[in-house]
Amino acid sequence: MRWIRFAVLVLAASLLQATLMDVLRIGGGVKPDLLLILLVFFGSRCNSTDGVITSFAIGFIADLIAPIGGVMGPRILSFGLFGTLLPDVQRVFSLRRPLYQGGAIFFIGVLTAVLSYLLASLRIEGGRISLLILFLWQPLYSGILGPLFSLPVGWWMHMNRKSRNPYGRGPRF
Repeated sequence: MRWIRFAVLVLAASLLQATLMDVLRIGGGVKPDLLLILLVFFGSRCNSTDGVITSFAIGFIADLIAPIGGVMGPRILSFGLFGTLLPDVQRVFSLRRPLYQGGAIFFIGVLTAVLSYLLASLRIEGGRISLLILFLWQPLYSGILGPLFSLPVGWWMHMNRKSRNPYGRGPRF
């Protein structure tokens, strides 16, 4: 895994999510979640150990830029939990196909939103969050736009190339 490239990519995605994603806003405030898209991308293309690390790191950044109800931690746990399951899902479904990747983004988006909301509601009282947007529209919009981001992200991370060695990269000489 190229960790410096990963850090730059997640930092850029978090800055875009916090600032420029308002341009893609539709309806009553629905905008795609770039960090969710990156979660599915890395969870489906990394080995199990790297998948766990990237999932928790992306969840941490997601909590930093948009804590649910001002509480830190629900997205770290939900992204970490469901991101850890993605390498196992990759063994059953090829998440490199755009349709499956979009479906995985939608499904993981719904699961992380529900778990994040439930964890946050343990700490705070119900509030201003629109549940329909959080549980349905944002994951759906992210699932539609997600496969479009996989090519540039794969190019940046050098993950589009097929390895000849099925057990990973060999030594670099």
